[in-house]
Amino acid sequence: MIRRLFLFLVCVFGFLPGAIALERTLTEEEETLIKAIGAHNSAIGSMAGRFLQIDTAGGRVEGTFFLQRPDKIRFRYAPPSREEIVSAGRGFYILDRAERTKYVYPQDKVPLRQFLTDQIDFLSANLSNVVMTDTFISITLFDESPIGTVEVALIFERESLDLWQWTLIEPSGAELTFSIYDIVKDVEIPRSFFYIDPTYKSISDPTQ
Repeated sequence: MIRRLFLFLVCVFGFLPGAIALERTLTEEEETLIKAIGAHNSAIGSMAGRFLQIDTAGGRVEGTFFLQRPDKIRFRYAPPSREEIVSAGRGFYILDRAERTKYVYPQDKVPLRQFLTDQIDFLSANLSNVVMTDTFISITLFDESPIGTVEVALIFERESLDLWQWTLIEPSGAELTFSIYDIVKDVEIPRSFFYIDPTYKSISDPTQ
């Protein structure tokens, strides 16, 4: 399951037809809120918590995550999975602790990187959509990659300014929602959590 999540993050949106830049001018309220979200989250040096992944069929996968700015994050799926994603700024690694294998994808090709920096500036990123409700704001970003246009929607709570979830949509319309909860901020995270074991065997295709 972690491999499927990672592939969504880095490539599936390359096949979306015509993701385009925002076709309207942001309102003053939207622009102010987006700036505040960037400043608020940039100031959070580290965080840890749990995540829940739900797909269109209702499949649920849980795990824990650890984030340290800039550019470090670890997603670890709950047992029986032995896989995880680790980034230490050089790339995103899919690790299989059972098989002792690793697959690396360049850091600058993964949309999530825009939330990992310590200077978050969504207004300077490629915006394709912004939607506000009374309680949430959804910020959709896109990037060009070797496989095409990559798009991801980040959803933040308006009151707390915290990231709540992001949603990915397949070309078929199927959705994958990734929510985070039980968050603890500015915690001490051991450096070993972002360690990539050099003895793991590199593989060329993470789906094999």
